[in-house]
Amino acid sequence: MPGLGPRRTLFNMDLFFGIREPVSQAVARILHRGSRAIPSDHKKVFITLFFIIFITVTGVGIVVPLLPIYAHDLGAAGIYVAMIFGAFSISRAFFLPWFGSLSDKKGRKPFILAGLFTYMMVAVAFVWTSNVEGLIAIRFIQGAGSAMIMPVVQAYVGEICHEGAEGYAMGLFNLSMFLSLSFGPIMGGMVQQAWSLDAAFYCMSVLSALGAVLCLIFLPPLSQEKIRINKRAPASLAVVIRDRELAGLVVFRYAYTACIGIVWCFMPLYAGKTFGLAGGKIGLLVSAGVFVSGALQLPMGYAADRWSRKIMVVVGGILSTAGILYPFWATSFMDLLTGVCIFGLGGGIAMPALTALAVVKGGQRQAQGSVMAILTAAHSLGMFTGSVMAGLAMDFFSLSYAFPCGSLVMALGVIVFPFLYRHH
Repeated sequence: MPGLGPRRTLFNMDLFFGIREPVSQAVARILHRGSRAIPSDHKKVFITLFFIIFITVTGVGIVVPLLPIYAHDLGAAGIYVAMIFGAFSISRAFFLPWFGSLSDKKGRKPFILAGLFTYMMVAVAFVWTSNVEGLIAIRFIQGAGSAMIMPVVQAYVGEICHEGAEGYAMGLFNLSMFLSLSFGPIMGGMVQQAWSLDAAFYCMSVLSALGAVLCLIFLPPLSQEKIRINKRAPASLAVVIRDRELAGLVVFRYAYTACIGIVWCFMPLYAGKTFGLAGGKIGLLVSAGVFVSGALQLPMGYAADRWSRKIMVVVGGILSTAGILYPFWATSFMDLLTGVCIFGLGGGIAMPALTALAVVKGGQRQAQGSVMAILTAAHSLGMFTGSVMAGLAMDFFSLSYAFPCGSLVMALGVIVFPFLYRHH
């Protein structure tokens, strides 16, 4: 029918070939064209940002899955374990809008450097902490550092990518985060078993310092950062917050990361205390879902530029709802692994489409930093409430009940998103 766009013709008899051919082309493009496959005229900047996030998040991934066990050894109850994770999320959510808006006006590089330096200092501080209150305080400071890194880097990438290739660009970039998160926990478990928990903290500090060196050497100076010349001033933070379509993205991101908070904060305890699993298998559980999501970032990002991004978000949300519920019935390590992999599959489908929609929205408002900051604030609040919800479930009922609670939150996010995001 004339007048129907390519996304309206998605569900036809050629669907299989529409999936197979673009994905194979995307893989071939990466393997054979190298940097030419990057959808940006500023490939050096893109590659530098990619490796900064990969190195930094690997360092964080080494430490974070070990924190619940460390806190539990210090005598922390479930709610205190949740507060160690929650302090990070509260701090990040508080500082994100401010840093995001400032980076739209002042530039990206100074905030990225400051955040990396904060991460480096925080990692050393972990070594010298001997009580739960100290862990909570350090995580609060770490949250402020995180607020200066991730949304600012994502805004930078969104600013330099080609128009119409937002899904592919963000999917390619998100590989840095997802693959490092999948590698970090396994590395952390191995470092802990081979040496000590302190060695894992020092690894995080060294990797953060390496990220700062890359930022200093390879990112352009502040005077050259304004790659896209805006014809109008960035929208104010108040205007961006009131955007209805952005609210739909925020609701879904919040629901998804509430489930991530449950997995990251309490899956190590659940696997260790209920199933008696060792550090290596616990690290594999935490990283498996992230690895699945990371493996799908590129093909699903490529698909998000050709299919309905809204449908991809909903389908991914449904799979995530099923995946977070599955561990409730788990009777073995393989059951837990299956659940986190299904959850990761849903995120791998939904997140490239969601971030592509956010990049488009940031371009419309000329406020990439503010949009990414608000989306990341939803991430932080989701991590906080998810971990607190799991902690309360652990203290008042049973730890296994955290997973049905997460499934309910995810299902609500899937239902609300289409009603708020109605852009065609």
